[in-house]
Amino acid sequence: MTILEFHEALKNKKTSVRETVTSYLDKIKEKNGELNAYLEVFEEDALGQAKEIDERIAGGETPGELWGVPLAIKDNILIRGKIASAASKILENYVASYDAYVIEKLKKAGAIFLGRTNMDEFAMGSSTENSAYGPTKNPRDISKVPGGSSGGSAAAVAGGLAMAALGSDTGGSIRQPAAFCGVVGLKPTYGAVSRRGLIAMASSLDQIGLIAQTVEDAEILFNAIRGKDEMDSTSVETGGSTAIWRLNRQMKRIGIPKEFFGEGLDLEIKNSIDAVIKKLSQKYEIREISLSHTKYALECYYIIVPAEVSSNMARFDGIRYGRRSEGEDLISTYKKSRGEGFGLEVRRRVLLGTYVLSAGYYDAYYSRAQKVINLIREDFKKAFSEVDIILGPTTPTSPFRLGEKFDPLSMYLSDIYTIPVNLAGIPALTLPSGIQLMASHFEEKKLFELGKEIELWN
Repeated sequence: MTILEFHEALKNKKTSVRETVTSYLDKIKEKNGELNAYLEVFEEDALGQAKEIDERIAGGETPGELWGVPLAIKDNILIRGKIASAASKILENYVASYDAYVIEKLKKAGAIFLGRTNMDEFAMGSSTENSAYGPTKNPRDISKVPGGSSGGSAAAVAGGLAMAALGSDTGGSIRQPAAFCGVVGLKPTYGAVSRRGLIAMASSLDQIGLIAQTVEDAEILFNAIRGKDEMDSTSVETGGSTAIWRLNRQMKRIGIPKEFFGEGLDLEIKNSIDAVIKKLSQKYEIREISLSHTKYALECYYIIVPAEVSSNMARFDGIRYGRRSEGEDLISTYKKSRGEGFGLEVRRRVLLGTYVLSAGYYDAYYSRAQKVINLIREDFKKAFSEVDIILGPTTPTSPFRLGEKFDPLSMYLSDIYTIPVNLAGIPALTLPSGIQLMASHFEEKKLFELGKEIELWN
């Protein structure tokens, strides 16, 4: 069932929360051994919460929209009293001391957390093969990857092991696995959802978002977790009735960026998107646009992100929290703890980031990358002065096989169409067909409107 269908069934007493939660737990027991979507299942907690909600409904209370909805939570989002390892050995025994802001909001809304899902270590990867706890497999074809870094969350929703899920998106980590697994993924505007309680990778780009079965479910969840958090200075208030949504005019124009349809795009994906564009042209003006500086997005991303990774990973030193491996002195303790605790991709990005921030290289790399990012943002700003929504592919290829992309560069290219969105800070919605819809800042409502329209055709 979708969230909406479950809510209606609960209101009409056609199902109970316990019955629904139990069915998901049974499915997890049946399939998770093969998929490795969950790293830990909160069975006892989930059943206890289900019992409480059923008792409240039996007592005459009307269920809220998210009462009893069974969700999967990515392993880098803190749930108080639960391990949050970010799929890394260095945090394998770290127990969260507080709830992330989004977890606070979902708890108040009555949602139930089924467990924590697998991911690329510290969200560094595009296939969920970089997890310290083994790769996740794509439920549509277990010989293939589910995408990453939120591959566990996408596999859980696509495989029927959760009604919906939370993930995080720094350069495509929600949208790419959603596309690979054939579900809906939303990366909100930077600042629309608080990052408090998200284990940081690249703080200027990280954004908590969601994976769902339908666009409507994505909208319901987004409305539940968005909003200003006084403890996150980058978050803003985005009330649905305020002018910030700028929905005072009907959508008329859809932009097609020519840079997203060139060499490297799989022909099958291109044909599928062309068919949707043809159908949209019956109602909307389709306009070719240029996002000329997005061709530099990948290079900029892999300068900015490792730089921020280098800074954020410095806190994992074996002293304050996380894994500690004793050395002969303080420096050797640092080296041993980090060397044994961090995986290959994390170490690679820490080294790259330390290099680009070092004396003599900061201006040559980091400073210049920031200037190019400003040009990318200007490209999007100009485009949205001409069109209401931008439409393109989410990924250049269909899901690849486990172990197929062993060199870093070919893996990094998986996010070539998703990274520009993070650099610009705008929202984007991925549909099961592999289409990516992009809107201007805080215009998620437009994405949901067009997304629902396209969804009806499939």
